[in-house]
Amino acid sequence: MSATPTEQAVTTQQTRSPRFSLGNPWSKPRWLTGVTWVYILWSLLPVLLAIRVAFNEGRSRTSIDGWSLKWFFGDNSFSVFGDPALQDALTHSLLLAGLAMLIATPLGIMLAIGLQRWRGRGSGPANVVALLPLVTPELVFAVGLFLLFTTLLSTIGLGTTAQVIGHVTFSMSFVVVIVRGRLVTVGPDVEEAAADLGAPPLAVIWRVLLPLLAPAIAASLLIVFALSIDDFVVSQYLASGAETATVPMRIYAQARGAPLPSVNALATLMLLFTLLALVLAYVVFRFMTRGEKRGSAIEQIASIDSGGGR
Repeated sequence: MSATPTEQAVTTQQTRSPRFSLGNPWSKPRWLTGVTWVYILWSLLPVLLAIRVAFNEGRSRTSIDGWSLKWFFGDNSFSVFGDPALQDALTHSLLLAGLAMLIATPLGIMLAIGLQRWRGRGSGPANVVALLPLVTPELVFAVGLFLLFTTLLSTIGLGTTAQVIGHVTFSMSFVVVIVRGRLVTVGPDVEEAAADLGAPPLAVIWRVLLPLLAPAIAASLLIVFALSIDDFVVSQYLASGAETATVPMRIYAQARGAPLPSVNALATLMLLFTLLALVLAYVVFRFMTRGEKRGSAIEQIASIDSGGGR
């Protein structure tokens, strides 16, 4: 039986998005879209201006004069790939980021699993302590590490080792948050189903839990990379000299003097590395979690088992 015109009009009115009004707090305020875009453009404006100066033809950083790549790949000693100091800073930043990824991610995964399963006395304070680096001011954290490595751990001292330990320490909390969020999404049903099917504890971890944590692991690796390669405060306090200078440190040092557009070029490369890491993390996470809402826990285990073999 077809609906009457009156019923069709009521149905159409109900499906439409309500207009914003002071009397209806649940309506969609369309003007917030404009405010959001204004904020985004205002935030990106200085970044885009700094990137534009990196491609400047002239030496000035205050006036725009043509387009050129000479501050990236030029034959002069002031370009990024022509200045040994800038090359060493870029290499050292990538080294620290790579080591932080390889160390902080496995430790963060183990810590996240342990905190998620820990019940009883002491679990509450342990959860708070594990997240302290997220809320501790970075300057306070860096000064504390500096005092630690110059007094109690003077045998290690300042340098690359201290910088790696510092980067691992503050980035592990991010891994814990990401992995624990994934653990909550997966839930305990999958592990319990695998145990009911006869899988020993070690097989549950390696063949069921870790494959399901793969999206969070991939995201954690790239988030740690982005955090480490962009860090300045911890790297600055734990550096031992010019050989342990990172890209942010080099940019800060040259910006205080008579900077050239090569500093902007180096900052542009840093921004590119960071954005690529974040985009790759997002793509990998979306790819590895596609179609996940469909199927039960036992079906997920069956799919992992059939894909991984025995």
